[in-house]
Order: sequence, then structure tokens, then C-alpha cells
Amino acid sequence: MQKFFSNRKLVITVICLIIAFGLMTVSLTIRKRNTTPAPQKAGNDVFALVNRVIAYPVRGAQKVGENFNNFVDTYQENQHLKKNIDDLDETHARNQALEQENQQLKEIVKLKSSMTDYNLVSANVLTRSPSSWQNIVTISKGTASGVKNNQPVVAGNGLVGRVIEANYASSKVELISDNNDAANRFAIQVNGTDGKSVNGIVTGYNKQKNLIIMGQITSKNKINTGEIVTTSGLGGVTPKGLYVGKVVKVTKDDYGLASELLIKPAADMSNINDVAVAQLK
Repeated sequence: MQKFFSNRKLVITVICLIIAFGLMTVSLTIRKRNTTPAPQKAGNDVFALVNRVIAYPVRGAQKVGENFNNFVDTYQENQHLKKNIDDLDETHARNQALEQENQQLKEIVKLKSSMTDYNLVSANVLTRSPSSWQNIVTISKGTASGVKNNQPVVAGNGLVGRVIEANYASSKVELISDNNDAANRFAIQVNGTDGKSVNGIVTGYNKQKNLIIMGQITSKNKINTGEIVTTSGLGGVTPKGLYVGKVVKVTKDDYGLASELLIKPAADMSNINDVAVAQLK
């Protein structure tokens, strides 16, 4: 019995070796022929198709996710850049305002050194009503600082107005650019070609060109452009000799005589922030 089982095991072993050898031979033959059995091909195609069906939406979802992340990153970057631009614009505007204020303060300092007959009380413009932009401003000094009615107010290189209402801590200033017919006109003068003074008054203001208009000229003397215009002191309201501006154009009548003068004022009348009240010593 034991011999039978031993022979049986031997036979099975031999058969397995023959089968294995046969499979190896078939595999080698197939590789040499570079062909794939039809069942294997069909299985490979089905697997590839299933893989493609599954992979397509997965890749689409990945692409959508990548695009969304890129969109979010771009949006955040744009917001950051906009904020930087806004900050730069704000800084630029603030620097411009500071430069203008610094320039006006420097001009006030120059006036203090040139107007030796006056004590200059520095003040800031507090309010300026849009409805009366060229007429009246409110400044930050009043009777507590010695400010009185009719005292001249200067900015830039010279006269810009005079006090018409002095309160304890603030005052109202009528500007030389006031076009109101009821305004108390400023009496001014300019030298003619013969060296004699030609008197007149401020009759208007050209807002677009920032030019003061001198009318009611009382002399027939010829006047050249570039001549300096000052206050005449007539009427006893504004002191004589305060710088007003320079003549930039002479308008003549039918007889060739000066009828109106256009004067570039001492300051930009549309941009007055710092002034000084001139008080005679």
C-alpha cells in the first residue's frame, strides 16, 4: 500500500512538471510571435475603458479644483494690489496737500521778513462755503489775538482780503476776489509808463484764469504788462502799499486808453489754506 501511494505522488509530480513546462513553452512562443490572445485583449480593452470612464470625471474635478484655486488666488492678489494702489493714491494726495501747505507757510515767513511795518498773525482757513467760495472765508484767529475789522489779510506774496467780522476766536475775511456788487471794493494802483500812479478799484475776478480785474481807471497814462499793482490806501480802509499782483493784460478802449487791467494775484484765490492778518505796529 505504501508503495502505491509513493508511485502515485511521483506520477502527479511528473504531470505537474509537464504542465508547467508546457505553459512556459506556450508563453515563450506567444512572446516571440508578439501576439496576445483574444480573451486577454478583450479584458485589457474593457479594463482600459472602465479606467477611462472613471478617470475622466476625476481629472475634470481635479481641473475644476485647480481653476477655482487659481481664481481665488488671482482675486486675492487683485484685492491686495487694489489696496496697495489705494494706499499709494492716499499717500500721494496727502503729500500733495502737505507740500502745498508747506509752500504757503514758507510764503508767510517771507512776508513776515518783508512787511517790516506790520505784525503778522498767522491763521488757518477754517471754513469756506461753496456758495460763496470766492467771497468770504472764516479763519482761526479773532479779537483774542488782536484781530480787528478792516485789517488786511495776506497769503502767498501779498494781499488776499480783509477782516469784515472779528469774533473772539475766529474772524470772517472778505476776499479780494469777491464779485459781489455790494462788496466794499479794494482801492488799488499801478504805475504808468510816465512813472505816475494810475488809480482804480477791483471790479471783478476771473475764476477760470485766476485773474483780478481792475476797472474805473482814473488816468489816461499808458500801462505796460508786468507792472506791479499795490493798494492805494484811498478810502482809508486798506493801508497803502500792500502788494496785490502783476498786470498780465491791458484792455484798451476805442481811444487806445487803458479801460481794464487783468492782474495775476499774489496767491491762488481758489486754494487758500494759510493766511496772516497784518497789524500795523
